[in-house]
Amino acid sequence: MDNAFEHVRELCSRVRAAAPTVAVLDHAARCAVLRAMARGLVANTEAILAANAADLASAAENGVPTVMMDRLKLTSERIGAIAEGVEALIALPDPLAGGDSWDRPSGLHIMRRRVPFGVVAMIYEARPNVTADAAALAIKSGNAVVLRGGKEAIKTNCAIVAALGKALSACGISPDAVGLVTDTSRGSAEALLSMRGLIDVLIPRGGKGLIRNCVDNAKVPVIETGAGNCHIYVDADADLEKALRVAVNAKCQRPSVCNAAESLLCHRAVAEKFLPDFYAATRKWNVAFRACPLSLPLLPEAVPATEDDFYTEYNDYIMSVKVVDSVLEAVEHINRTGTGHSEAIITENDEAAAVFMSLVDAAAIYRNASTRFTDGGEFGFGAEIGISTQKMHARGPMGPEALTTVKYLIEGNGTVR
Repeated sequence: MDNAFEHVRELCSRVRAAAPTVAVLDHAARCAVLRAMARGLVANTEAILAANAADLASAAENGVPTVMMDRLKLTSERIGAIAEGVEALIALPDPLAGGDSWDRPSGLHIMRRRVPFGVVAMIYEARPNVTADAAALAIKSGNAVVLRGGKEAIKTNCAIVAALGKALSACGISPDAVGLVTDTSRGSAEALLSMRGLIDVLIPRGGKGLIRNCVDNAKVPVIETGAGNCHIYVDADADLEKALRVAVNAKCQRPSVCNAAESLLCHRAVAEKFLPDFYAATRKWNVAFRACPLSLPLLPEAVPATEDDFYTEYNDYIMSVKVVDSVLEAVEHINRTGTGHSEAIITENDEAAAVFMSLVDAAAIYRNASTRFTDGGEFGFGAEIGISTQKMHARGPMGPEALTTVKYLIEGNGTVR
């Protein structure tokens, strides 16, 4: 049998065996583990940075784009921030607490309780922060986790998981509760999709191709996270100073992430004023524009947009631009070209805002605020395991509760039907 398949199956078997050592912990014990994990990351900063430097050198040799290098790069400050994100989960409510109960005329007493999935698997690309975030969220919610990151970050991921494993062991938890797939071949990713019985749910986090492959081919349940073709719509009744501040932030603050804006829609009534100002404000980053015929003359050096441009997640300093005649035209364009991630309207008109926010089909919809806020930490969930664009039990930024399900506990007294 294929070596990659055997490696993945053996790893998943060990993680499955370790899962009960996490599931039995009460909330206080899980929080103690999180505290140890956060401290372990900081204590092992030097080793993690050395591994990351090796990954960065390899990525540079292989021509990895600059914006992707930014995702891959760690610093002492970024490791500290990751550790703070892990520790921030401690203050959040127990995702396994609560529940409800009721009695039936049959004599049954029925209790509904939240429980962990068991084993959560993640497939993701060159973002080593996801390694720590996913592990921490799994522990917070009583799960074990299988991690399969991209080859660009393999040394960094190994160093992070080693640090987390030490912390788990120190707390009396099997280090196999956080397992890392070290085979970075395509075969290992394909193998993970087939681990039915060993994996309870799979969460892909990355580009459109990765997510589509998982959704189309997985034999295990998948929570679909989406690529982020996010829009900013500047309405006829927008405060243009607000619009400029929000649009520049949404596009330029960190263009490589899924909640960055990729497309700008502008009402015809304000286009002649707003678009030249937006062009000038983005010169610092040399944003390149793919413009519709009406916006093309208003954006120096822009090139004509193709239909494909309006469906593209650039993850770069590139943006498509379209002039529209109404909020309804903006909504239609977004629902046709968007990915259901994050969309924003800039307007002082309550009616236009209400139309936009009720009709746009997306997980997160903003008024007068940047799409860059679609994030578990910014929503108060601590770290996030991904941003779901599906419409099942989890949608939008997924915090600890998204990694739980329910079971029913039923008590009778010799009760029969």
